[in-house]
Amino acid sequence: MNQNDDDTDWMIEDEAGPAGQPRGSNAAPAAGPAPWRVLIVDDDVDVHVVTKFSLSNACFQGRRLSFLHAYSGEEALNVLRNTPDIALVLLDVIMETSDAGLQVARQIREQLHNQLVRIVLRTGQPGQALEHSIILDYDINDFWCKTDLTTRKLFTTVISSLRAYAGLEAAHQHTLALQAELDAARRLLAAVDQHAVLLTLDPRGRIASVNDKCCAVYQFSREELVGADPRLLHPSPYPQDQLADALQALRDGETWTDVISTWRRDGQEVRLRVTASGDDGGAVIVGSVLQALKKPL
Repeated sequence: MNQNDDDTDWMIEDEAGPAGQPRGSNAAPAAGPAPWRVLIVDDDVDVHVVTKFSLSNACFQGRRLSFLHAYSGEEALNVLRNTPDIALVLLDVIMETSDAGLQVARQIREQLHNQLVRIVLRTGQPGQALEHSIILDYDINDFWCKTDLTTRKLFTTVISSLRAYAGLEAAHQHTLALQAELDAARRLLAAVDQHAVLLTLDPRGRIASVNDKCCAVYQFSREELVGADPRLLHPSPYPQDQLADALQALRDGETWTDVISTWRRDGQEVRLRVTASGDDGGAVIVGSVLQALKKPL
């Protein structure tokens, strides 16, 4: 049955416009949580009507359901492309072709790269479409024969699907936040790497890593520095008061900052303003070059 049938089309349209505002109303929309978007995909308009009626009072986490409708696989994919926050697709298997729903399910995951939306397949002809391989070969979340899917089972299936979607969406948002923090840290490190000497010490006090700036300033390769004693760059004797302050700060888990003298491979003195922080697991040292002095005669 076609979606443009004037006798029935009004029955399946959502009763509310954007943000819950009744259609044709000029009143300001009421504030409230956004509804869960559920896409019903079926070439039988009666299925849309019955499904929406059965779930008309459903509510999960204080959010009601908002229904979108598609009557073919191609139309379903267009809706999904234009509406990225759909939580659940109730998907008919047999529409314009005998496996239209299966192809939609595959394209949702592989072409649209939508791993969050929950997909529930429904079929009115299980003898033609229902095989164990479908569960194994397609990334779907449930499979029902329409005659077995009572109102109670439909409600349970929808709520469990929304719960799974909510958990995945929360995890996805957390991942995006962590990725944003990681990207910011990488940009900061890249900026530091260009302008400051950076090295880390392992728990034994040996050099664990160095940046390119450190290698360039001291004229040593990375292979020569990693694993070496830091006295390679700062031969003793150390100023005892300065050394004591640094060690005490690191033992206390505090940050230590001061100006120190270091030496390049060619014996030239390099004055650094360093900031060091660390614990029993090692230390991180960042230094900015103040000046390079010729080796005294």
